[in-house]
Amino acid sequence: MAHGLAVAFLAFVTVNILGGHMNSSVTFAAGMTKKISGARGLMFSGAQLAGAVIVASLLLVTIAEAADTNLGAHALRSDVSVSMQRIKGILVTFTLVLIIFATAVGPGDIGPLSPLAIGLTVLVDHLVAIPTLGASINAARNFDPVLISGEWANHRIYWLGPMLGGMIAGVMYRVAFIKLKPRALNILSSTEWKS
Repeated sequence: MAHGLAVAFLAFVTVNILGGHMNSSVTFAAGMTKKISGARGLMFSGAQLAGAVIVASLLLVTIAEAADTNLGAHALRSDVSVSMQRIKGILVTFTLVLIIFATAVGPGDIGPLSPLAIGLTVLVDHLVAIPTLGASINAARNFDPVLISGEWANHRIYWLGPMLGGMIAGVMYRVAFIKLKPRALNILSSTEWKS
């Protein structure tokens, strides 16, 4: 619940300033589909990574016990394979990015309600993915604890899965929902289809 509500509130706060770009997988998908320029995407990604490192550093400074932990760095469970972890990362990030494109980026923008839809999607992704995945849907969030704690094992999985999931969702939304939608509606409304 906390993850979903926090993301919803942060999306409400940042949507008018940053367009809600808090997740590097979303920024990557937006860049791949030309929703933002490459320069802006790099700027957002740099800010996301820097912010993540600052937050991890603040944890070390403010919570004495944090120095004895991995600061939330993801690690593979013994019963989960690398390929399964990668697939789950792709799926949960795909879901998030598709919802973001459908409610906040594309022509179906639902305005002030989009942060709520995004937060609820993060909530569901976390409920589904935490037991086996650690809910890795943001590559920048994965970077901060490993940089500070030095826990680099299997780190590439937590970048590759979310980035691929975001890219697939962004491209699919652009192709299936933007380019093909008018054609599909024309086919469905045609007299041939009705007869």
